Amino acid sequence: MNKEKINEESQIQKSIKTGLRFGFIALLFVMSYLILKPFIGPLIWGIIIAVALFPLHKRFSKALGNKEKLSAIIIVLITIILLVIVPLALFTESTIESVESISKKMEAGTLSIPPPDVAVESWPIIGKPIYHTWKLASHSISSVFVMFEPQLKEFAPKLLLAVTGMASTVFLFIISIIIAGALLINTKTAEKTAISVFKTLAGEGGEHFAPLASATIRSVVKGVLGTAFIQAFFISIGLFVIDFPGAEIVSIIVLFVAIIQLPVVLVLIPVILYVFTYAGTTVAVIFTIWAVFWSFSDNIIKPMLMGRGMDIPMLVILLGVIGGMIMGGIIGLFIGAVLLAFSYKVFQAIIQPD
Repeated sequence: MNKEKINEESQIQKSIKTGLRFGFIALLFVMSYLILKPFIGPLIWGIIIAVALFPLHKRFSKALGNKEKLSAIIIVLITIILLVIVPLALFTESTIESVESISKKMEAGTLSIPPPDVAVESWPIIGKPIYHTWKLASHSISSVFVMFEPQLKEFAPKLLLAVTGMASTVFLFIISIIIAGALLINTKTAEKTAISVFKTLAGEGGEHFAPLASATIRSVVKGVLGTAFIQAFFISIGLFVIDFPGAEIVSIIVLFVAIIQLPVVLVLIPVILYVFTYAGTTVAVIFTIWAVFWSFSDNIIKPMLMGRGMDIPMLVILLGVIGGMIMGGIIGLFIGAVLLAFSYKVFQAIIQPD
């Protein structure tokens, strides 16, 4: 009896010690997560950017005589200049010029809006309110501001919040690019770590998931960013050809909307309507065809860019992109495709005979 009682107490003590150890480890993980939580988004973005830029980094470092640090630093600087500084500079310059032009015209009393075409009133549902508001603006812009004063007051704080959020996003994006540069400098260590993690989570066969993850991320990046840049490039050509006021701003908005996977045509509808007010009918119709074509061109371009070099069905990647974006926004857009691709490969390995 005494031995049984001693064994029982020993088991209880072991269980308590084990529970305390697990609790302590869990507490460490939770505290570490809370500390690193603000950096999780930039870190994930950094990994995605590093994987996408790795082939370029490899070729560039070879051209520089295998100087990986120099290659990574140059790539980071060029990426920040092309994706952050240049768009911001164009956007800021165009905005300042537009505001100054409008202010000068308002002070001189020469600011005017051309009257709407009578055909606008016959548009279904939105025709009449647009026609009457437009007509009022063509007679007196100040009266339109007075009419929408409550809405403008309500919208102003939201606009300020959006601008603040955009500045925060730009700052986090710069941090992500710097993280990507650090990962590119330590590519071998990062690769070993990734393989080790996949082996731990998926067994010995997990080492094959590292190259799969790289290929999937590159395909998604090419599909999403590549398509967005192609759409924005050709739409901006159309805007500059017709000398659209604020073409730089509209081009950047189109690029942003395309990246977050919203329909580009939503941005171009008011643009097309305005083009009909100052350009000739022929020019406006040609621009409309051009803008609508490139708005929906993602349905053709994206499958070609995303599916290239992958043995995963296009449907799997697209479902991962859409589902991931619904669950986790733009970060989920990339992670969703990777996770669904992994699931597909695991399922394929299970059903395939040895």
